[in-house]
Amino acid sequence: MVKIKIDEQPCEVAAGTSILDATRQQNIHVPTLCYYKGINEIGACRICVVELKGQDQLVTACNNKVAPGMEIYTNTPAVRQARKENLEMILSQHRVECTSCVRSGNCTLQTLSNATHVRDNPYPKEIDAFKWDMNFPLIRDNSKCIKCMRCVQVCDHMQTLHVWDVLNPGPHNFIGTRENKPICDLNCSLCGQCITHCPVGALTARDDIDKVQQAIADPNVTTVVQIAPAIRTAYGEAFGLKPEEATVQRLATILHHMGFDYVFDTSFSADLTIMEESSEFLKFMKTKKPNDMPLFTSCCPGWVRFAKSEYPELLGQLSTSKSPQQMFGAVTKTWWAKNHDLTPEQVVSVSIMPCVAKKSEAAMPSMTRTDGTPDVDYVLTTREMNRMMKSEFIEPLNFPESQLDDPLGIATGAGMIFGSTGGVMEAALRTGYYFVNHEKPDADTFKAARGEDGLKEVNTELNGVPVQALVVSGLGNTRRLIEDLKAGRRHADFVEVMACPGGCVGGGGQPIHDGCEMAGYRAPTLYKLDRQTKLRCSYENPSIKTVYKDYLTAPLSPLAEELLHTVHVASER
Repeated sequence: MVKIKIDEQPCEVAAGTSILDATRQQNIHVPTLCYYKGINEIGACRICVVELKGQDQLVTACNNKVAPGMEIYTNTPAVRQARKENLEMILSQHRVECTSCVRSGNCTLQTLSNATHVRDNPYPKEIDAFKWDMNFPLIRDNSKCIKCMRCVQVCDHMQTLHVWDVLNPGPHNFIGTRENKPICDLNCSLCGQCITHCPVGALTARDDIDKVQQAIADPNVTTVVQIAPAIRTAYGEAFGLKPEEATVQRLATILHHMGFDYVFDTSFSADLTIMEESSEFLKFMKTKKPNDMPLFTSCCPGWVRFAKSEYPELLGQLSTSKSPQQMFGAVTKTWWAKNHDLTPEQVVSVSIMPCVAKKSEAAMPSMTRTDGTPDVDYVLTTREMNRMMKSEFIEPLNFPESQLDDPLGIATGAGMIFGSTGGVMEAALRTGYYFVNHEKPDADTFKAARGEDGLKEVNTELNGVPVQALVVSGLGNTRRLIEDLKAGRRHADFVEVMACPGGCVGGGGQPIHDGCEMAGYRAPTLYKLDRQTKLRCSYENPSIKTVYKDYLTAPLSPLAEELLHTVHVASER
């Protein structure tokens, strides 16, 4: 332990502790801007400066360690003045249009500027022109970039894709795409982690709210909306709701109030995905040889984009089952539309997703019907949905709960846990067990798939056949796993991959809490719902039974293959 003083108060901290961590341990607040624990600890913004007794120069707290006898001062006149001047210099290269920024009210730069009483900036504005493809699902606005380096670090170290880089070294440097190439020409997975780790409004998802509102207002179409499992864990955060208040049933009432004709649950099509993917896995296992590569799940479009750019040789190992979003769209515009005397063109299918990559997935040619109608017309992230609600001055607690519409609003607990890392694998093994053993498993048999760890192992048997399943989240972890599988250092039969650490609950389209990884806080909501649900295995869903009985016949039937499966092509991203 090291004895130090912080603002005249003696304390002891472990050797090697940063000054910033030492102050936080003593409940002393030192502001930060570029800092993100474990990801970006470089002192670039110099907002976290503190004064050390006996030193003339202020030092950054985030990347300097404590030393025996160190006396730290966190709030002297010199410290306050330096922070304010550093903020003013940052703001001189920042397009300050807070009233029209999607991060207004949830922007660390805005909060710090208000707290330090920055009013009239003495520094001249220097904002360079910057071009971007506004049709791409991920939008970068460099007029708001503060060069904190978080996006670079997240993409380099967490996701290992190296999309972002520092360009034009010198006084007019900026953060842009690698080699300044068009973003669509790079290997961006659209995981959106750069967005959720950005402290300002420089990175956002493409906004499709206006298109959705126009569809709602069109009397000639019927609008249906599907709510992904992870949405119910997060949408209430923007309104200060408790988890037990932010129910999907309350959201269903709100979405009907906003004008959607039908409100459904993507957890239904997650159950449908499990029926197809479990059947596909059991078929795969019949011919798999000991040293063959495993079958990989394919419901995460960020992972599929990653596989296409980084490991195209593995595309044949990806499940051909479409994601729940796309299965829902396919069923809605065929079976459901026909039952409601509607043509596919008369149905506008909207999905609310925790994901930016879903926007790209919905637009792929392979997800479009032969008549040119997309299975899913528009994708809104959780943040977009929250902004849409606020634009209509909705106070969620003023709305009662109501059931989602039948039949595509009925789901099992297995479908709900899709939103967490390990949820897909657990759901698939529950149903796979039933298919081969012809008996209902204890729903918690495969709970080894749960938890926040980046890599988890689930060893089980299906009808006496050993099955080794792996669960991985985060693309950096995924890359390391694939390299181990290719080198023979690991073995697996079935692998679930989610691009975002922690899974969809921590997705790139979810509400942003600067400096906090939220997946671990949100996932328990899904497992609680699973425990409370009477039906916990996908094959038990009565609506799933109906859609197979009345339309699809059976998993992997010719019609199911046509509507619910796809072929992964590297060129289609």
